[in-house]
Amino acid sequence: MTQPTSLAIILAAGKGTRMKSALPKVLHKLAGAPMIAHVLSAAHAGGIGKTALVVGPGMEEVAQAATALDPKLEVFVQPEQQGTADAVKAARQAFEDFKGQVLILYGDTPLLRPETLKAVAAELSSGADLVVIGFEAENPTGYGRLLLDDRGRLAAIREEKDASDEERALTLCNSGIMGFRSAKTLLGLLGRIGKNNVKGEFYLTDAVALASGDRLETRIVLSSCAEVLGVNSRAELAEAESAMQQRLRARVMAEGATLIAPETVFLSHDTKIGKDVLIEPHVVIGERVTIADGATIKAFSHLDGARIGEGATVGPFARLRPGANLARGAHIGNFVEIKQAEIGEGAKVNHLTYIGDATVGARANIGAGTITCNYDGFAKHKTEIGADAFIGSNSSLVAPVKIGEGAYIGSGSVISKDVEADALAVTRAPQEERKGWAARVREQRRRNKAKDSGNNGT
Repeated sequence: MTQPTSLAIILAAGKGTRMKSALPKVLHKLAGAPMIAHVLSAAHAGGIGKTALVVGPGMEEVAQAATALDPKLEVFVQPEQQGTADAVKAARQAFEDFKGQVLILYGDTPLLRPETLKAVAAELSSGADLVVIGFEAENPTGYGRLLLDDRGRLAAIREEKDASDEERALTLCNSGIMGFRSAKTLLGLLGRIGKNNVKGEFYLTDAVALASGDRLETRIVLSSCAEVLGVNSRAELAEAESAMQQRLRARVMAEGATLIAPETVFLSHDTKIGKDVLIEPHVVIGERVTIADGATIKAFSHLDGARIGEGATVGPFARLRPGANLARGAHIGNFVEIKQAEIGEGAKVNHLTYIGDATVGARANIGAGTITCNYDGFAKHKTEIGADAFIGSNSSLVAPVKIGEGAYIGSGSVISKDVEADALAVTRAPQEERKGWAARVREQRRRNKAKDSGNNGT
C-alpha cells in the first residue's frame, strides 16, 4: 500500500465558551455542514492523505462527528489545555514515525481553501523546513504578528500579549496554520518549546524562532484575512457564513447559473446547479439539492433534499422537502409543498397544494387546493397518480390510493378508493337549488331590522 505523503493534525480541543452553546464549537454549521467538515474537506482536496484530530476531555460528540465524515481519522485527547504545542504533542503517536510533511490545522477555520494548503505543500517540497500561513490585516488587534529578519525572512511569531508596541504596529499576522517538512523537524522543535510567556502556555508559534535560530528555512504563504478567520463567537460564525455564501454564489455563477440578486440567495456546501439555471431573489437551498440545466427557481422558494430536473420550474413561494424529485419540465407553483414524491415529466402542481409520499405521472395536472392525505395518525401511506390524470381543485386523496392514467377527479372530491384509468370520480353531494330563497331571506331580514328600530324608539 502506498503511504500518504502528508499528514494534517487538526486541533479542536477548545471549549468555545464564547459561542454560549451546549454544542461544541466546531460542530456549529456553516452552509449546512459543521465547521470541522469544511476543514476536513479542504485537507483532503488539498492533497493531504492522512488526518488526525485533537479534542479535549468529554468531547466524544466531536470525535464521533469527525470520524463519521472521515472513517480513517485518528482521534487523540489533550488532557489539559496547555497551549497549541501541547495539543500537537497529544497527537504524537500519529506523526512520530510518519515520513511525510506534517501540517497543523484548526477545526474552527472553515474557510481555508485547498489551494492554500497545496501552496504550503509546494513550499515544503521545494526546500522549506517550516511554513506559516500569514495574512495582512487592516486591524491586526488580537492576532500574533509575523516578525521578519533584515533579509525579509520569517524569524519569529509574537503573540500580541507578549509583543512590544513596535511589534503590535505590524500588520503581517499569523493564521496559526503551519507546515513542517517532516515529523523529524516537528519533533525536534516541539521538545524545546517552553512556556515563558504571559499565559504560561506552550505556544507552537515558538517553533518559528527556534527554527530560525537553527538556520532552518522558514517561509510564509500569504492568504486573505477572510480565508483564515477563526470562529470563536456567534458574530464570527455569521461573518464566516457570509464569506462562505459569497464563495458558493461566485462558484455557481462561474459554472453558468444566473442569480438575479446573489446576495439574497443562500446555498448549501453540497449544492449542485447546472448551466442556464435561473434563480430569482430570496431563495434558500438546503443540503442535498441538485438543480439540472435550464431549471428556474422563482422567488421566496425553499428547497431541501430535492432534485429538480432539466427545464423544471419551481415557485414562487414553493417548498420542496427531502425526497422531492421533479422530472424534466415539471411545474411546481406558488404555495405548493412537495415531500418524498416523484413528479413526472411535464406534470403540473401549480397552486396551494400538498403532495407527500406520492408519485405523479407525466403530464398530470393537479388542481389548486389538492392534498394527499398520507398520514393516518400512525403511519405514512402512498398515493399514485397516473400519467395524464386530472385532479380537480380542492380534492383530498386519502392514501393508500391509486388514480389511473387519464382519470378525472371532480373538484371538491374526497377520494378514498382506487380510480380506474380514464374514469371520472366525483364524491360531491348533489346540488340543490331553492328558487327565490335569497330574496325572501333578504326581505325578512329587512323587516326584522325595521321592527327592531321601532322598538328601540319607544
